[in-house]
Amino acid sequence: MRNLLEIQKQLLPDLMETLKRRYTILHQILLSDIIGRRTLAASLDMTERVLRAETDLLKAQGLIEIESVGMRISEAGRELLDLMEPIAKSLFGLDELEELIRREYGLSKLVIVPGDCDASPVTKRELGRAGAKALLSVLKPGDTVAVTGGSTLAEMADQLTAPIAPTFQKTWFVPARGGLGESMEIQANTIASTMAKRVGANYRLLHVPDLLGEDAYQSLAHDPNIGEIVHTIRHSRIIVHGIGDAMEMTRRRKLGEDAIAAIRTAGAVAESFGYYFNESGEVVHTMLTMGLRLEDIIRTEVVIGIAGGKRKAKAIHAMLRFGRENILVIDEAAAMEIGREIEAARSAGDAVST
Repeated sequence: MRNLLEIQKQLLPDLMETLKRRYTILHQILLSDIIGRRTLAASLDMTERVLRAETDLLKAQGLIEIESVGMRISEAGRELLDLMEPIAKSLFGLDELEELIRREYGLSKLVIVPGDCDASPVTKRELGRAGAKALLSVLKPGDTVAVTGGSTLAEMADQLTAPIAPTFQKTWFVPARGGLGESMEIQANTIASTMAKRVGANYRLLHVPDLLGEDAYQSLAHDPNIGEIVHTIRHSRIIVHGIGDAMEMTRRRKLGEDAIAAIRTAGAVAESFGYYFNESGEVVHTMLTMGLRLEDIIRTEVVIGIAGGKRKAKAIHAMLRFGRENILVIDEAAAMEIGREIEAARSAGDAVST
C-alpha cells in the first residue's frame, strides 16, 4: 500500500491532494458529529464555494448526510474512514515522522494526529480520541490508572467508549494529584471519575488542593483516609498525563512573582505532575503536592503522555528527554517542531564529527 501511494504521489500528485482534502472533510465531519458548512469551511480554512462542491460529491456518494441543521457522517462514510485509517498517516506523510521520534526516544508507541490543537478544536478532539484508543490498548482488568487534569485529558475522557463486555469492573481510576482550583471539568478528580464511568470501572477521589504549604502537607500526610488514597495513586500500573508549558502553569497555579522568577531563571520549559523541567529534561523546580512523586513515575509500568499544539513543542520535547514516556500522543504541529530539532541536532553532530 505504501508503494502504491508513493507511485501515486509521483504520477498523480493532483489526485493525492484531492484524496487528502476529501479525507480531511470526512474526518472533520465525523469528529464534529454534526456541523454547518460555514463552520466547517472556517475550521478547514477553505472557501464555502469549494467546500460546497466537495460536500455535494460526498453526499452523492452516500458518504455524508445533509440536513437542515448541518452535515453528518453516514454509515458508509464511517466504514470508508475505517478502511482508510491504516493509510492516512502515509497520506499525510506522518508515518516517517512517527518512526523518527519513536526511535530517537525509544518509545513503545507514538501516535501523531494531523493538525494543530492551537488552531483547531477538532484536532484536539482527535487527539483525545487517539489518547483514549492508546489507553484502551494497554488497559487490563484490575489495573489502577492515575490521571492528571487539563483540557486535553478532559477531551480524552469524553472520547473513551465503554467495552462491549464488562471487562473493567475491578479496574480503578484515581487522580494523580490534587485540584488546581480551576473549572471542575478539567480537574483530575472529574477526569478520573468520567473515565471510570465511560468504561464501567471504579474511581476514588483526592479532595485536597494541588499546591500545599509544609504544615498542610504534613497534616494531610498523616490523615489515614488521605494516606490510603495516596498509596493507591502511587502504586498505579498506568499513568496518563498532560504536558504543560512551564510559564503557563505558573499562572494557572497562581504562583507568586518570586517563585515565577525562580522557575524562569532555572530555564523551565515544561511542567507535569508538579515538577518543572528544562529543555534537557532535568527537574529544575518542585512543588509540594500530594499524589505522584518522581520516584513513583520512574517505577510505573506504563506512562502515557498526551499533548498538542506548536506552542507546546518545547515542553513535549523536554518530557521526551526526561525519558519516562512509554506511549506518546501528540499532534502534527508539535511533531514537526520536534522532528526539526532532532534533525538539527543530528546535523550539528555530523558537522562536529567531520
